[in-house]
Amino acid sequence: MVKRVEATQEAIAIIRELHKTHGDLMFYQSGGCCEGTQPQCFEKGGFYLRMGDVCIGTVEGFEFWVDRDLFEYWKNAHFLMDVLDGVPTGGFSLETPLGKTFKIHYRLFTAEEIENLEPVKLEE
Repeated sequence: MVKRVEATQEAIAIIRELHKTHGDLMFYQSGGCCEGTQPQCFEKGGFYLRMGDVCIGTVEGFEFWVDRDLFEYWKNAHFLMDVLDGVPTGGFSLETPLGKTFKIHYRLFTAEEIENLEPVKLEE
């Protein structure tokens, strides 16, 4: 099965650090403006999902949720989570106090990959 979301080694290192400090995590990416265009990291249950939001997979065992409207737009794209130095406007995500920002690099799936994608889970 082809994964819809993966992470760089640099992002994984930050995720592991956050897990040690905060316990179980979750990720959410909305389709909004500003910080909403970047994945946000919360303590598990620290963000309330909307009906129809989509879990596209896990990163280091933690669910990665996407806004239902954003998923429709990006359902044929692979998400590669990376981390950058710097703090975005607002700073809601758990990596912000570390002076870091998660970022997604997108690429379209090939026709062959689309045939073998991992299934998604919907919030009900």
